[in-house]
Amino acid sequence: MMDFFSRSYYLDKEVLRPLSHIMGNWELTWDAEEQKYVEEEGSYAGLLNQLIVEIGKAHPPKRYHDNEDRLGEYVQKHLNWGILKKGKWWIGCDYVSLIQQGGFGDTDQADMFLAAAGRIHAAKKRGQLHYDVMEESHRRILGVVITAILYHRTHLIQK
Repeated sequence: MMDFFSRSYYLDKEVLRPLSHIMGNWELTWDAEEQKYVEEEGSYAGLLNQLIVEIGKAHPPKRYHDNEDRLGEYVQKHLNWGILKKGKWWIGCDYVSLIQQGGFGDTDQADMFLAAAGRIHAAKKRGQLHYDVMEESHRRILGVVITAILYHRTHLIQK
């Protein structure tokens, strides 16, 4: 799984930069010898490395959208946004907000974790073997999911 994320141009910009208000050191450096991102003080690199390893051990769901839909169901039930699902689409909010806010009801980030694993598995099935070569809209949503997981894990560490 580390190969999927190695030496990425977009990963730090799309995943860690949105968290720079929490940890200012958001730029990643790849360690070719260790085959992971260099874990620096004030950086998410250590948590990101750990998450990548965990995702690599996961059994991706066949329908990762079901995991993302559970996030939407949480938003629908608890946040009173007036959103609804029509067919495959959530109406009434953007998908990024749905993922971010739905994560607050996702115990241990289980649905976000499986959604990430499923998105990566789907990308690989389509021959997209690296984060940077994923279809852009799918890559950005994967990035949002990973950002949300890291945000929640940071909150748990700080408790």
